[in-house]
Amino acid sequence: MASLNVYSALVVLFLTCGATLATKENDQIIIETNCETKMGLPCVLEAFTSIFETGSISNKCCDELVGLGKFCHSALVKRTLENPLFEDLTPATIIAKSIQTWNNFLALIDSPSPSA
Repeated sequence: MASLNVYSALVVLFLTCGATLATKENDQIIIETNCETKMGLPCVLEAFTSIFETGSISNKCCDELVGLGKFCHSALVKRTLENPLFEDLTPATIIAKSIQTWNNFLALIDSPSPSA
């Protein structure tokens, strides 16, 4: 339960405080496309955990993440990496995991669902 609170705090920080630390390019993308309002907090938590820790993401949240759009997804991940709280993370690894996660979600959405 404590780890959920830590993740919640990180996600809130990710969504609110990161703007002052982000590059203008990432900020511009996030602001112009309203990236921070396109996903519900439970799905933001799932996506964050999936990319920055070890976790999985539900089909519902997969749909929300893809609905967010690749530009928003990439900009939010890059902005998070610019935050000093995440300076211990290896950006190349996180970006690769982010791309892999994105591609996996696209494959899930594009694959036909099994018939009942």
